[in-house]
Amino acid sequence: MPLADAIVQAAIDNAIREARLNDASPTAVIGATPPVAQPGRPPMSQGATDASVLMLAGGASASMVGLASAVVMYVSQYADPAVCAIVFGAPTALVLALARLAKRAKPAPTVHHHYEGPVHQDQRNVTTTTRGVWAKTT
Repeated sequence: MPLADAIVQAAIDNAIREARLNDASPTAVIGATPPVAQPGRPPMSQGATDASVLMLAGGASASMVGLASAVVMYVSQYADPAVCAIVFGAPTALVLALARLAKRAKPAPTVHHHYEGPVHQDQRNVTTTTRGVWAKTT
């Protein structure tokens, strides 16, 4: 029985050795290996990724609204394009207005400054005067 195990182990080792010899893929080198581009989306910052997804979603929603209005105008055969533009454009304008309003509603972040060593605060008030139709502030 030990002879059969040795033969099986030798066959496995031989198969692994032949597979390594016939493999044409580059081997990874430990050290200063240059980066290799991976399949899929290219590497981007988080902000760029968020903007990309937002643009894709906006394009998809705009094409759906345009397709829906085209179908309505084609099916009705007498729909006024101006009325359809108002009817289908109003929800889009409403969503954009609400998004802009929600963006402005975020509270400003709290800023804390931490200093080491002596700190001098200069709290002078500067007054400005503006005179004339074409004003010059001094």
